[in-house]
Amino acid sequence: MAKGYVAKKLLVEGQDDLRVIPELIEKNGIPWGDKKKEAIVLIEDCGGYENIDANLISTELRASGLTHLGVIIDADEDLSVRWISIRNACLPSIPDIPEEISETGLIHVTNNGIKFGIWIMPDNQTRGMLETFLAYMIKDEAETIWQYAQEVAQEAKNKGASFKDSYLDKAKIYSWLAWQEEPGRQLHQAIKYKILNPQHPKAQTFLIWFKTLYDL
Repeated sequence: MAKGYVAKKLLVEGQDDLRVIPELIEKNGIPWGDKKKEAIVLIEDCGGYENIDANLISTELRASGLTHLGVIIDADEDLSVRWISIRNACLPSIPDIPEEISETGLIHVTNNGIKFGIWIMPDNQTRGMLETFLAYMIKDEAETIWQYAQEVAQEAKNKGASFKDSYLDKAKIYSWLAWQEEPGRQLHQAIKYKILNPQHPKAQTFLIWFKTLYDL
């Protein structure tokens, strides 16, 4: 993590987000920058949602030189529960934070002028996670194999596969990636090499949120 002056920052849950977001932004025509200190936005992996708490939000908002702060989290099994949780974490520092999050994400200017945003994966409306969002970018011509990957992952679970129910979306997309021309690409590589379609219309709402939040 770069030290010192950081104007624009993004907090994410884990390493997959850390790798995926820059690839997605770059493939939509915005150069990210090669080094952390030169990146358009500094991303920090918080090591899990449980670490994105009121203390962290407060500390980040008080950081010297900060002008923009974003938070990307997963809805997981219950979007409303996750929204209430993250809003409660923000309330001590942002008492006027809106009561609801719209389908286009939250962007709010704090009392001290910081542009603050929240995006709940996949779409601020439904259950799911980063992998659910990425599945939106599966190309139309790959839809038949994608449907089959979903069936196979569910059937594996029915037959005793040990992954947690909440990880079903992960199992689906990794099954699908295993059947591509070069099997086993990671999520960020699927965007980098356009196995997924980063310009898919369903990804554009997120892109608009990101560009608006960070004035890109």
